[in-house]
Amino acid sequence: MKPDNVVLSDDCRSVVIIDQTRLPNHTEYLTLTEPEHFYDAIKELKVRGAPAIGICAGMGLYVIANSFGETDEEKFLSKLHNVSVYINSSRPTAVNLKHALDRVEGAAHSLRGSGVGAMLDRMHSECTAIQDEDVTMCRAIAEYGLTLVKDGDCILTHCNAGPLATSCYGTGLGTLLLGKERGYTFHAYTDETRPLLQGARLTAYELDKAGIDVTLICDNMASIVMKQGRINACFVGCDRVAANGDTANKIGTSGVAVLAKHYGVPFYVFCPSSTIDMDCGTGADIVIEERDPDEIKTKFYTEPMAPAGVKCYNPAFDVTDAELITAIITEKGICRYPYTESLAELFG
Repeated sequence: MKPDNVVLSDDCRSVVIIDQTRLPNHTEYLTLTEPEHFYDAIKELKVRGAPAIGICAGMGLYVIANSFGETDEEKFLSKLHNVSVYINSSRPTAVNLKHALDRVEGAAHSLRGSGVGAMLDRMHSECTAIQDEDVTMCRAIAEYGLTLVKDGDCILTHCNAGPLATSCYGTGLGTLLLGKERGYTFHAYTDETRPLLQGARLTAYELDKAGIDVTLICDNMASIVMKQGRINACFVGCDRVAANGDTANKIGTSGVAVLAKHYGVPFYVFCPSSTIDMDCGTGADIVIEERDPDEIKTKFYTEPMAPAGVKCYNPAFDVTDAELITAIITEKGICRYPYTESLAELFG
């Protein structure tokens, strides 16, 4: 499975992405070259999913640096840092964004004294390595996930954690896609994931395209399908994991976890190790992004669905308490509660 949602151009002058806001009805590609292009693409969810955001940002920092035309190392590094800080401000919750930017910026600093050309070469190697590592990680995560399910299982998903959100297979969807390749038969119930409908627009699109039996439901239908015994497990991705195992993911995830706990359904979080932030003590330390109220009132509607003067609260994420998570699946292994011990053991 070759990545096509975030691609560094052959001449290293641009990054080409699939505009996820146009799916599923229109497959459109955007060419990003300027700092504002990358900021807007991340902020407006044209590229989304924690790993994909990191890959895009890392490549973007290199592309922008490649256009500086700067030969003085100190001026080059100063400009580079300013761009990194700017792109990082586009979305505060996903740790992969800063992680990738820091890696690519750090790659330049590692060759300080060798000339700007050598710095750029090292940055190129680093940003492409981030994507290559993501492909390997996604497959490893999917392999571990297959040990948790059996043929014929029905999985509930929330938001999107498939190939569009990563580089290959995805995290939360990777097990289903790899299993399909190996002859497993899965069924999926996919939450719409309001208000931006990532489940309806993206997850249902990816699963249907892969030939996996998928049924779309509204977010508030998750309880009834669990109560009816239709769900064998819940699979979600995440944007940040705290050291104690609290997990930030798309808004509505914590509600699914509470329901799963009540009905005795395993609730699994899938993520690459780059999403685990051991410097973040608990979920209370995670900054939750708040978005434009019009995403609730007007987006996807031909006319507003609420009175113009009504106030809206529109957090993009919520935090699922560690106690509600059956396991966290990474490319390095499966962690279980208490996560203060299992995450520390796995990642040091």
